[in-house]
Amino acid sequence: MLRKAASLLLLILLAATPAVGQDWAGKMFKVTTHDFGSVARGAKIEFAFELSNIYLEDVHIVSVRSSCGCTSPRIENSSLKTYESGAIVARYNTHAFTGRKGATVTVTFDKPFYTEVQLHVTGNIRSDVVVEPGSVELGTVDQGDAAEKRVTVRYLGRSDWRVLEVESANPHISARAVERYRGGGQVAYDLIVQLAADAPAGYLKDHLMLRTNDRYSAQVPVLVEGQVQAGITVSPSSLFMGVVEPGQKVTKRLVVRGKKPFRILSISCDDESFQFDASAGNVAKPVHIVPVTFVAGADTGKVVKTIRIETDLGSMTPELAAHAVVSSK
Repeated sequence: MLRKAASLLLLILLAATPAVGQDWAGKMFKVTTHDFGSVARGAKIEFAFELSNIYLEDVHIVSVRSSCGCTSPRIENSSLKTYESGAIVARYNTHAFTGRKGATVTVTFDKPFYTEVQLHVTGNIRSDVVVEPGSVELGTVDQGDAAEKRVTVRYLGRSDWRVLEVESANPHISARAVERYRGGGQVAYDLIVQLAADAPAGYLKDHLMLRTNDRYSAQVPVLVEGQVQAGITVSPSSLFMGVVEPGQKVTKRLVVRGKKPFRILSISCDDESFQFDASAGNVAKPVHIVPVTFVAGADTGKVVKTIRIETDLGSMTPELAAHAVVSSK
């Protein structure tokens, strides 16, 4: 009761001070500005302004808007409980605009109380370089399999324009540019992108960087997206046990899925406060429901641990973060 009263008093004080209210919301974002740089016309260009709820109260994003049609924002995960993450994704509309463009993206919160945060994007959409289609879509790839896709990069202008190399920040993604046509001031390349078979499970969203001989704008980013699907998946991918008092016990469930029937051999955590009942995992089946119990210790504060699940499918050992907040009255 005292903790709730203190939280309510804090919210009243913050609401009465708009500058402070703006500050609490802004602190949840990793960054609030982004420069797309020089990008090709037609390319799919996005940036995720990531945010995380660092407070005990629930946070809700009610809307998002842009000051310019050159940028379309969207909300990923509008309701955030303690330590949950989301993003405001700003998409640069390279199909409809060219030249240097910028926008202010206004994010409106209505919980725990009303406030706004402004995000800023800038960039330059080239009219002489076109990527078709706008990004490399790898689709869904089973873990352990390789994949290959290609897109076309076209240039209109100097007859000696060249792609010198293709750089990838992701060690599991490689690419090469193969010249397909040159003449009449036009140049075309096939950009061949390969995903390695040893790529880890998870969502892929990386940019390849084309290095060209254009001394005024030498770099051209190309987005690569895809999903490497693991043989075993766990939901939720991050388990929040809640805000609990010392000595309090709380139980939540994990859903463990496989592409084929499997057995759970063991579930472990480097903290004895987390307890598991994996007895039902002895029977092979494609979906297992695993209860997870957290018993809060005497120490208050944030608890963050890793849960590991071992199955009879060999190397596929899923891991997930488990966390809680221990708070006394």
